[in-house]
Formats: sequence, C-alpha cells, structure tokens
Amino acid sequence: MESSAGCLRDTSVVVVTLESNEVYIIVSLSTKTDTQVIYIDPTTGALRYSAKQGYDVFKSQKEALDYVTNHSKWLCKSTTYASAILGYAALGSYAVLLVATRLTAGIPNLPGGGCVYSVTESQWIRVSLQNPQQQSKTEIKNVQELTEFDVDGKHYFCETRDITRPFPSRMPVQNPDDEFVWNKWFSVAFKNIGLPQHCVILLQGFVESKTFGSLGQQEGVVALTARRSRLHPGTRYLARGLNSCYSTGNEVECEQLVWVPKRAGQSVPFSTYIWRRGTIPMWWGAELKLTAAEAEIYVSDRDPYKGSAQYYQRLSQRYDARNLDADVGGNQKKSALVPIVCVNLLRNGEGKSECILVQHFEESLNYIRSTGKLPYTRIHLINYDWHASVKLKGEQQTIEGLWYLLKAPTVSIGIAEGDYLPTRERIKNCKGEIILNDDYDGAFCLRSHQNGVIRFNCADSLDRTNAASFFGALQVFMEQCRRLGISLDSNMAYGYQSPGNNAGYVAPLPPGWEKRSDAVTGKAYYIDHNTRTTTWSHPCPDKPWKRFDMTFEEFKRSTILSPVSQLADLFLAAGDIHATLYTGSKAMHSQILSIFNEEAGGKFKQFSAAQNMKITLQRRYKNAVVDSSRQKQLQIFLGLRLFKHFPSAMIHPLHVPSRPFGCFLKPVPSMFTSSDGGASLLSFKRKDLIWVSAHAADVVELFIYLGEPCHVSQLLLTVAHGADDTTFPSTVDVRTGRYLDGLKLVLEGASVPQCANGTNIVIPLTGPTSPEDMAVTGAGARLHAQQPSNPFMLYDFEELEGELDFLTRFVAVTFYPAVPGRGPMTLGEVEILGVSLPWRSLFSHGDGAARFIEHVNGQTKEINPFLSETNSNTLAAVVTNDRKPPSLQSESSAIPLIDLLTGEVILPDSNSQPVAESVVHEGSDLLDFLDDVVTQPVSGGMNQSKIVSSQGPSDNGSQQYIRLFKLLAGPDWQDRSLDFMESMKLEIERFRLNLSAAERDRALLSIGIDPASINPHMLLEDSYMGQLYKVASSLALLGQASIEDKITASIGLGTSDKKSVDFWNITAIGERCSGGACQVLAETGQAAGASLTSSSSMTSESIFVCTECRRKVCRVCSAGKGAHLLASYNSKENSAYNGVTSLGGSVHGNSADASSNHSATLDGVMCKSCCNEVVLDALILDYVRVLISQRRRTRAGDAAEKALFHVFGLSSRNLIPERDEFLKSQGTATKVLEKLTDGEESLAEFPFASFLHPVETAAGSAPLLSLVAPLNSGSQESYWRAPPSISSVEFVIVLSDISDVSGVVLLVSPCGYSMSDAPTIQIWASNKVDKEERTCTGKWDMQSLVTSSSELCGREKSLQDGKLPRHVKFAFRNPVRCRIIWVTMRLPRLGSNSVNIERDFNLFSMDENPFAQIDRRASIGGEINSDPCIHVKRILVVGKSVGREIVSSSQGSDQVNVKNWLERAPPLNRFKIEVERLIDNDLVLEQFLPPASPMLAGFRLDGFSAIKHRVNHSPASDVDIDGSNSLLDERLTNPAVLYIQVSALQESHNMVTVAEYRLPEVKANTPMYFDFPRQISTRRVTFRLLGDIAAFSDDPSEQDDSEFKAYPWAAGLSLANRVKLYYYADPYELGKWASLSAV
Repeated sequence: MESSAGCLRDTSVVVVTLESNEVYIIVSLSTKTDTQVIYIDPTTGALRYSAKQGYDVFKSQKEALDYVTNHSKWLCKSTTYASAILGYAALGSYAVLLVATRLTAGIPNLPGGGCVYSVTESQWIRVSLQNPQQQSKTEIKNVQELTEFDVDGKHYFCETRDITRPFPSRMPVQNPDDEFVWNKWFSVAFKNIGLPQHCVILLQGFVESKTFGSLGQQEGVVALTARRSRLHPGTRYLARGLNSCYSTGNEVECEQLVWVPKRAGQSVPFSTYIWRRGTIPMWWGAELKLTAAEAEIYVSDRDPYKGSAQYYQRLSQRYDARNLDADVGGNQKKSALVPIVCVNLLRNGEGKSECILVQHFEESLNYIRSTGKLPYTRIHLINYDWHASVKLKGEQQTIEGLWYLLKAPTVSIGIAEGDYLPTRERIKNCKGEIILNDDYDGAFCLRSHQNGVIRFNCADSLDRTNAASFFGALQVFMEQCRRLGISLDSNMAYGYQSPGNNAGYVAPLPPGWEKRSDAVTGKAYYIDHNTRTTTWSHPCPDKPWKRFDMTFEEFKRSTILSPVSQLADLFLAAGDIHATLYTGSKAMHSQILSIFNEEAGGKFKQFSAAQNMKITLQRRYKNAVVDSSRQKQLQIFLGLRLFKHFPSAMIHPLHVPSRPFGCFLKPVPSMFTSSDGGASLLSFKRKDLIWVSAHAADVVELFIYLGEPCHVSQLLLTVAHGADDTTFPSTVDVRTGRYLDGLKLVLEGASVPQCANGTNIVIPLTGPTSPEDMAVTGAGARLHAQQPSNPFMLYDFEELEGELDFLTRFVAVTFYPAVPGRGPMTLGEVEILGVSLPWRSLFSHGDGAARFIEHVNGQTKEINPFLSETNSNTLAAVVTNDRKPPSLQSESSAIPLIDLLTGEVILPDSNSQPVAESVVHEGSDLLDFLDDVVTQPVSGGMNQSKIVSSQGPSDNGSQQYIRLFKLLAGPDWQDRSLDFMESMKLEIERFRLNLSAAERDRALLSIGIDPASINPHMLLEDSYMGQLYKVASSLALLGQASIEDKITASIGLGTSDKKSVDFWNITAIGERCSGGACQVLAETGQAAGASLTSSSSMTSESIFVCTECRRKVCRVCSAGKGAHLLASYNSKENSAYNGVTSLGGSVHGNSADASSNHSATLDGVMCKSCCNEVVLDALILDYVRVLISQRRRTRAGDAAEKALFHVFGLSSRNLIPERDEFLKSQGTATKVLEKLTDGEESLAEFPFASFLHPVETAAGSAPLLSLVAPLNSGSQESYWRAPPSISSVEFVIVLSDISDVSGVVLLVSPCGYSMSDAPTIQIWASNKVDKEERTCTGKWDMQSLVTSSSELCGREKSLQDGKLPRHVKFAFRNPVRCRIIWVTMRLPRLGSNSVNIERDFNLFSMDENPFAQIDRRASIGGEINSDPCIHVKRILVVGKSVGREIVSSSQGSDQVNVKNWLERAPPLNRFKIEVERLIDNDLVLEQFLPPASPMLAGFRLDGFSAIKHRVNHSPASDVDIDGSNSLLDERLTNPAVLYIQVSALQESHNMVTVAEYRLPEVKANTPMYFDFPRQISTRRVTFRLLGDIAAFSDDPSEQDDSEFKAYPWAAGLSLANRVKLYYYADPYELGKWASLSAV
C-alpha cells in the first residue's frame, strides 16, 4: 500500500499462526508510529488488546514479530502478509479474518490527500476455535460459504478520508454513511477493543481514475466512483424493486470527480457530479422460467407503491443543497425545490413485458404527488425506450435524443465546484462553503453545489443504464473541463467562440484569475496572477453546456476524443463490475460506449452478438443455480439474518480472563517437581499437558486469580489422562467472589465425565443462588422427583435468578476423584470464561464509554419499536420506578441512582396519560409496529402509577400481586382456577411489579395457593401447547427479521410515524371494549372481579378498520400487528412473491425472510374475531418472553451499575465529561505518571490489578478499588477513608503480572496529613498468599515525613497542568520479584511519645498549624468528620513487569517415571450391554438386561447434536438485533443445563433413582463415560433427560415440522442409540472376542 499524503508509512498487516495454533494480528497503521498486536483467543475467538507497552504495543513491526515468535521462526506455522484488515467475526467453532493481500490505487491522490485503494486480492483466514459449544451442520456450512464471498476487484476503501459521501465529505473517516459501508458488522470486533481504525471502511462497487489532457498534454484527472448501496443487497432475481427498507435492488450512487493537479502549496480546483442508478422503486418482481424465455414480470396487486415516498425522501435529504447554496457566491441561485429526475429506459412498446412497469412507474409518481409527503421535492419522469430507439433510429440518433431530454434537468441540477486550500490561512478568501476536517491539513472551499439528482433505470439497472448514464455524464464531463480551464475543443474556431457572457451566464474564472474594472473607462479586464499578465478577454469564453446542442457528428468533430475514450473505458469497467455483482456475468450491449472510437467500436460490433448470447446463458445458469448461495453470502457478510444463519453463535464471544494474566494464588502440588507451581494449567501453549496430582489426593483445589474482573459464565476443562481415563476427576465444585474471603458457591458436585484425552468440555455456571429461592420455587426438588413432570415448553415458569457480578476476581475450582485414595488425579488446561465490562474504554474516555454509561444508567430514552413508553409500558416500573439502585457494602443506606455524566440524582418522571385521538384508520403499514408506542398494552386505560401508589407506602410488590390475583380470580379465588390467558396476564403483572419467580411463589403460598395452579403449562393440552410453541417460534423469527429491516430502513431517514396498535396489543386485567363505534365487540365480557379503574378511563376512542372483515374495531378488540406477520407467513398467495423479498431475501428461504417482504401487501389492523386463537395465545406468550428478556437485561444493567459504583463511587459523575484539572488530557496523565514512577511501569492499575481481601471503608468514602484506578479517573477531591474506629488497615494488592517491584508511591489525600493521622507504613512482597512466606521490604514513619515536608500538611491547593500531585515515594533497597504486595498503614496511638512538639515543629515559623483541626469531608458526600482516620488517594506500585518465559519441557527422571505411569494400560475395560426401548418423545430410555448380566458399572452417553438457539422471542428494541448494547447474552444470565436421571428396578419392583448427572456441553457424538456411585445388579434401567430441554433446537435444515409430534423437542436430544450400559472386566479373561463388545 502506498503511503498517502501526510501519512508516516505504509500500512502493514502480518497474521502469524504459531505451532500452538494461536493467531496474532500485527498491525502497523500508516497514521500511527507504533505497532499493535491483536490476539485472537483460541478458545472463543474474542479479540484481545490491552494497550500495554511491551506486551501488545511495540515501536516497530519487527519488534512485535520477535516478541510473538520469541525470536524463533520455527514457532511459526504460517505467516500472512497483508496491507489492510477488511473484517473479522467469531462464529461459534470458527473465526474468520479477511485481509487484503494486494491493493491497486484506484485514485492515487485525492485533492487534499488520501488514496482510494481497490482490493485486488484478498485472503480469508479461518481459525479453528477450541470452544466445544455445539453448532449445527448448517452453521458450519455457512462459515464455509462466507469464506467464498467474492471480494477481489469489487471493493475499495480509503484509510484517511470519508468516501461514503459526495466529495468532499463534511464528516471524518470514522463517521461514514452506513448506507454504503459493507463491513459495518464485520468490523465491530475491532471497535469493541478500541481499535476502530485498524479495520478499514469497505465499500462495494468500482473506483478508478485516469489522467487526460488536450493536445497531448496532461491537464486533468477524472475519477469515477460507484458506491453500491447495501440497503437492498442481493442477486438479480432476488433483489428487484423496493424492499421493506425503502431501497431498490442494484442501487448505485455514481460520482464523477474532475480536478487539475497542482504543485505542493497551490490550490487544487475540482468539480464533482453525482447521479444514481437502480431498479424501479416499487414492489415488483420477475419469475424465472426454466426455459430460455424471458422472466415473467409482475407487480404487487396490493399497494405496490408502499415505501416509494420514503425512497425519494432519502434521495431528497441526501442531495438537498438549498440551504448550502444560500451563502455561496457566484451565479448559482438558491432553488426552492429539490429536483429528482428519473430517466426510465424500459421497453414501452405494445406487447413488451416491461410495459407494465412503465405504467406503474407513472402511477407511482402520481400517487406520491397526491400524498403530499414530499412538498419540497420535485420528481420528474422521462420515459425513453432505449432499445426501441436504437432499433428504429440507430445509436447516434438515440444518443442525440437522450442529450435533448437531459439538457434541462442537468443544467438545472448543476454540478459542485470548489478548491482545496492547502493551508487554512486562505480560508478568509473563500467565497462559499468552508469544509474543515481533521482528516486533512487544509480546507475545502465550495463555490457551488449540486442540488438534486438524476436517476437512471432499466429493468435491472445494468446494460442500458450504464450506457445512458455514460452519455449523460459525458456532457457533464465536458462542462467540468471547461469550467476548470481544460479545453477539449479540437477546433477553437468552431462556431462557438463568443464573449464571456452567454444568455446571462458568466463563466467562472479559473484559479488564480481576478476580474477588475478600468478606473477610466469602467471596462472589465482580467488579471492572471499565475503569470502576472492582464487581458481584456474572458479566459473562459465558451458557451456553457454547448455540446448539449450539438449533433453526434458535431460533437465528435469538435472534441478531442482521447479523454472521451478514457472516460468510456472507466464506464466499461464499472459496467462489468456492477453486472458481475448483480448477475454473476459481465455487462451486455456495451459496444455503444466505444462509439467514439472507430477501431474499438468495430471490434465490439463484430463480437457483440455472440458475446451477448454467451453472457445471457451465463446469467441464466447463475440466476437459477448459484443465486441462492450468493444471496446467503451477502446477508452473512452484512450481518443480516444472523439469527437464521447462525442461530446458536454468540454475538459477542466470551473472554478468557484466566489467561494470560491470570494466575494461581497457591501452588498446586504435583507428583513431580514443577517450576511453575501448576501455572501451565492456565496456559494454552501447554494444551497437551497432562498434570498429575500428588499421590492418592482426595481433593485438588485451584485458587485462580483472574486477569480481569468479569461475570464468570463457564468453566472449560480439557480432559487429560494417560491410557487409563479413570484418573480424571469425577466431580467438581466452583466458588467465585470479588475477594478471596467469602467465596460463594455457584456449582456443587457437577459431574465430570471420563472422555478421550484432549476432549474439551464446558460446564455452564450461574451466579450464586439463594437456597430459599431454590426451595420455594420447586425447581430444586423437580430434578430429584421420582416421577418428574414434563419440562416447561413455553418458558421457564420457575426460573432461578443467580447473582450477577461483573467484579468477580477469584475462582476456586475443587476437583474430587471417583474413589478417594485410589490414585493420583490428572488434569488438563483449566479455563474460566466470562463477560467483562469495557474498563479500558471507560478509563481512557473512549468513544463507547459515554454510550455505555448512559445505557447502564438508563439515561438515554431508548427508541423501542415494540414496547411502550414509560407511561404505558408494563415493564416501565421494572426499569424505572421499582428498580432499586445498587448500594455500596460499606454504607447502610442505598445509593440513589446517579447520572454518571453529570452527577445529578435521577428522579423518576411522572407518568402522564396519552390523549387518545378519535380517528378512523383505513390502513397502516405492517412494519409501522416497529415504531409504535404501545398504548396500554397491559393496563390499558388505567394509570399504572396510581396502581402502585394508591395502596400506600407500606404496600410492596408481593401484596400488590396478591391483590391482582384475587381481582382476577374473583370472590371465589380460593376455589376458582385461572385459564391460560388469565394466568399469562397475571405473569405480565408480575414482571411489571418486578417480582422474581421465587417472590411470586412466596406470595401465593402465603395465601394458601399452590403456584402450580397458575402455571400456564398445566392449563393447556399437550397437543395444543406443541402447536402454540411452533407458532410462537415462527413469530419470534418474523419479528426479528422485521425490526432488522426497520432499523436498516431508518438509514438516511431517521423518522417514523407513530400508530396506536402495537406488536402484541395485550389488554390489561379488567380492560374491555366500551362499545360505541366498535362493531367487533370481542372484549366485552366483564372480568371476574371488579374493574381496576372506572370504565370511562378504560375506553379506547381510536377506531380502526379490520382488513379482513372490514368492520370498525377499537384498539381493545384489535389483535397485535404481530398477527399480520403470521398471516403473511402462512399466506399461500404471498408465497408466490419473489420480488418483494426482505433485504433481497427469497421467499423460499427461512420464514424470517417472509416478514417484511410482504409488508406492502399486508397493512392495516386485524380484529381479534378474525384472528386464530393460537395466534392470540402466541402473541401473549411472545410478550411474556420479551418481558423475561427485559428482566434479564435489567438485572445485567443493575449488576454493571453496581460494579461502576464499586470502582468509581459517586465520583463517577466526572467519569466522562470532566477530568481533574491537572489531567485534562491523556497525554498529561501519561506525563504525570512517568514522573511519579521515574519512567518505570505502574504495576497495580485496575482492571489488571486488584485487592486480595476487602478493607473496611468509611461511609461516604471513595470505594476501595479507586485506590488502584488509573490517575485520570475520578475527581481531584475524591479519596479513600477508613472508619475512624479503625487504627490499622492492610491492603493486599495482586499485581497485573509477575514483576520486579522497586517501590510504592502513595498519593496524598486532598485534605493532607496532620500529626494525628500520619500513619506508619510497612510493605511486604511475595508470590504466594501465605503471610509466612512474604518478605518485608521496609517500614516508614509518615510523621517524620510530615515534620520534614510541610507540603504534606493541610488541604491541597488546586493543581496546574504538569504539576505533580502531593505524593510520598517508598523506594526499596533492591527490586523484589513478586506478584503480591502488602501495604499496612497504622495510626499513632493516643498518648504516644513518638510525637515531640519541641523536636518536630517550630510553632512560630509555621504558616499552617499541623495541629489545627482539619475537617475531612467525605470525598463523595457525607458529614464533616474531624476524627483521625486512615486515608489515601491512590496507591501506585512501581517497577517493571517480567516477560513471560516459555515453559521448558526438559525430561527429568521423575517426568519419565510419570510418563511410564500414564502409559500403563488400565486393569479393566468397559464392555457394553444393549437392549432398549424409547418412550416420552425419546426423552426416556428403558434398557432391559438378561438375568445373567454382570454388575453394571456405568453408562456411556454420546454428546447431543441439538443447539442452543439464541432467539426465542421478538425483539424488544434494536439492541436485540446487533447486541451492541447488550451487556450479557440471555443464555448466560440463566444458562440452559441438562441432567440425566438414572433409575433401576430393585427387588421391591420399584424404580429407584441411582444417580443424577449434570451434563456438560461437548461436541456432538463425543463419548462420555459416567460411573455409577456403586455397581448395581438389575434387570431394567431407565434414563430420563431433564432440565431446560426447550432451550435446545435442531439444525434449521433438519427440523421436523410433523404435525403428529405433541412436543416439539429437538430430535438432537433423542436418547435413541445414544446410551450404552457397561461393566468392567479383564479383556484377557473374556477372551479374544471381548473387543467386539467394548464400549
């Protein structure tokens, strides 16, 4: 890659794959001086970058490469050299990285600098991940198809300039127009790690430039840029006309840029012209025939113009230059309208298939004008039958006819002209719009703008469109050259010499020219400052746009044709690119573009017929065979329909904080001497390690310190053993916590199966769960029941909510053998997987920090297209009024919700009731539900705030829930049973009251009601429940696709209409139809109890018209708009549609593609009488699932908010917009830190360092973790304080890595020290947590320091930039290599003789009395306290981190002995017994054994092939689609876990439970061996699969939609041929045939 102007070097990318299969991306950007190393986590695929100098930041690429390879090329498996990163994504079992290996400079140097590169060659790098999470075959196939996506020659980018907008862009390069960014989703991973510039902004289309001149001299450069829109991606027959995103198929924005190159320091004049090309903007399609005949064109028969107005609105907003031209000088006048001229090139003759499109095109424009939606836009249609004209008149007259039609609109729309000013000092001379940007040094001065746009179209926006746009752009090119002073006239005397004023038009002066008037005669003359000459004649006397009036031959004779041929070459190449992208073949009928070149034109004509026939056959084959695969590639590359293509993959992969900076706090004993104390168990480089415990260990306990705080989600174990697999542990316990003290149990007795060596198993982890909750919900007892009930199919009615904590730092993993004392245990790599908050972005004030804080605090009002506003949303109380903010443990009272941006206390807004309008709606857009405000979805007309507050302050959520239950059940509530709809509405009210399932059950049990009586699963027949499950699942996918399209449609528009019927439209308890104008009266029944509110407040005055029965219907009697999605999906009429595919999707694709595809034909409202009962039940089920999702998100948000408080405290109000005065910039903070550390490293900075034990903190103090927060966080006044009653504290700091520590620096609190609170400091160091093994490094008395330095006394004055804060350095005599630092601070005892007034102080010479009482106000609020206490602002540990060394693999004698022990064959082998019968939907397996069967030892279970689907409900908002604001995947908040229960028939003829096993996650068909607690003798064994079965599904391509299945359980969970009983025996005793029955 060539260096652009102003760049320091060429961008270079090196992708290194080591022998350990670890992948590193080494990037040296042209805009930076250093080199970054990005690590791809080999387990999950998450990108890791910590911005640590010497670890992933280096001075040069060579230095980084040497670090990664440890100065050894032999460690490299492969190395790929590239010039740019185009994208990256982790997709379950694989991660894919796309890099550009060869570039071509399409535009070598733009005016103002910047090079536009075309990707000539690219390479997909596929990384196999160690994550054992099951993926379907279709997902793996889709990864392969993604890597076949064609990038080469069809995509381009610019590192330093925004090229997604017309030149010159007013926006920086990192703020592009999303319509043209093709790798937006593919680049998210780099944005998440704070390196957005490391992945370029990729555009699809064509870019190339050519130099041209007159009379053989170079005078100008012309560049053609074609940006293909991504709003309607797809292939020819799958993306035509409009889609639900208000965009057309094959939509391209073309830009013709002409400029005159100048020497450095000179202004560069330029001119730009923009036009569009695309298919006709209405709903139409073409059905491809199997024969060679033309495809049959059809137009939607129901509202084919829906969305056309929005399409033109997007164009109008983009090309509206009316306001820009207001202050622009020259002769350009401000226009009152924005002209959009559509040049339609379709066949219009009688009998032509395209004639129907021409008629509808005209009607669509008439319809748009009649709506009045575009008052300031003038749309003009020009019908020009290109093929008919060529056939009747010939090519030359066809071109002349086009010029005649284009002259008026082209002149009216105009072109943009300006200059690039190399220095900004010249701005004062600019008479026009000034554009300044940090992407370049100078400025742009625009003298005129283009207002409006010309749009060309044929049926496919291909061959005819390319030809017509060329001849239109050719005329503009001539005018651009004329205005830039480039003469392309072959004969200057050819009849067009005229004065400079033509019909009132005064040609603009070339750059460097000036017009003045003679003082005597008043005659105008012209000064050429370039040559210092004058002339009476205008330098550009030509008539503007003169060639529009020429015939073809006149044009040809009067023009220098070499620039024309060069421009034609650009259009020929661009036409081939666009045709290949859309059809898979090159352009046809392109010979007309070479009409000015006689030689080339003759060759074209000679071969055109045969070539066109060949291309036609190629297109037909690819359209019929390859298009569906290409369509899928487009969608995946753009990140569309990921819930369909990758239903189980996580949007954001988990982090592995246990490496590389994680460590063991205690050495792990081993059978042989190990130098690392077991540290290799946490290293991926030792993935093949077999670690052996001490002999006959009953337990092995690992205390792991995580390198970064996170919410722990999974435990990943690598099975490692010798020939005998029984040495691997049998069970495992896990405890987690913020500190080593008080670890909480999160997993107990989880089964660890015996697997093949090297197998990866994942054990999902929840947060600590209350035992009381487990008991009251019955979920805990459910697993141990002898006759368990069927799993919950619809949703988890008894969901247990574990504690979420994003500050978890310590994990204790305890392994137990199957038989204690039998022998040593073997272990493999241990990995902790979790979710971390963006700490680095928060501390570095990154771009995403403010957005994250606002999201956590709920300060930004989310535009929620499904849920209602706060005043009517049933969940609003959960999110606002009823949501309790977290509190610091050290405070007795709860902390109010604080705006971390301003520090203000947030008070909930008062709920106001919307005013209902009385209006009859004849129809509305199906997709408008995505913008709807849900008017009373549950509570209807009742004011929810009154419900909560009317009960008095003593009422809590449980009491309100009981009242609602009694109200719903009526007077006989003790005996009456609720139906399904009533129980679901009661569940909705539970979520509104912010009650967990356990709190609900406690409330019901308190009044003697069994919670199972209101369980919706108990109120439906099994067959109906299975049908409901399928319908709700379809609704979820359709809703996801619909909101995805709606979000995409908002690009370039950003506005939407509000309607009155939402997606679900669930009526509230007691809400009913009031009659009146409503003719449906579907909800007139009186509730069982009294109404919650008066009937007048519940009536709905909004009246609609049902699209099915045409009756008037009120909102209460209307079904939610989700019903329309299901109706469209099930409609056979609409299944014939092809051209109305969503985002170019095909109707023969997934059901999700059918949602917004057909939105144009399915508008309006459906009444509940016309809606199937199962659809209404599916809507309320989907709504409950959404509320469950929102509750989980709220819990994650609360946990994140709590974590922020524990790090920043209330000083987090200064986190984003404000910083300490002496640290206003990151550069200043770095300089201050360098001075404080004397150039060494700060080794104890959060989040990499933390405290081993909690320390008691005073109320109102800054939190404990603020002591190790970076310097530029918090406010100047904040500091940590201990309670006055504490006279001694001990800080135990775990450093970020093993380091050589040279000292400790304490930043003094703003209040300063006095003799009464100056502590004694003592510091120890060690690598272990045991105090007995630590080494004392020194002891210091702060009182003596206070005596010698008065600066430490009193309140600190305001600091100036560059001045160091008050601090005390405690230097060690010699550096100490350690990982843990102890800092003890003790106050002097009262009456201590260590304070000598006469010796230590001169009271007469002191400016400030150190004994004066110092008021210490709490740093973040609180009362003034004058009692002595321990306080400090920051603790810095200074030194140098030690580089990690490669673990040696020397073969000592003890290791040889261990190896021999591992290779020793097991004394007994497993042999199987097979007889089975399946019952209960294949979830229960019975195996019968013959009477003479041996004692059973265990069973083998092969891993299931079912996947955990990510989507089970419609989205609540746009964050559900891309996951950008999602803190925690819902599947991690409450992970789905499977159990297998084993029962055996005993002598009493009763089935007795033998054991229950918690199943880990493994790859499909992975053999897992589970030994029974004891060997058993029986004739029948039953295996029953339990747990969260509904959370699993099959491969979408293999799903069984049979109507005969009562339960839609995944077939991949079937126990058929998956379980084998075995017994142990000596193979030699059984004989040579024993191997045939081995398991």
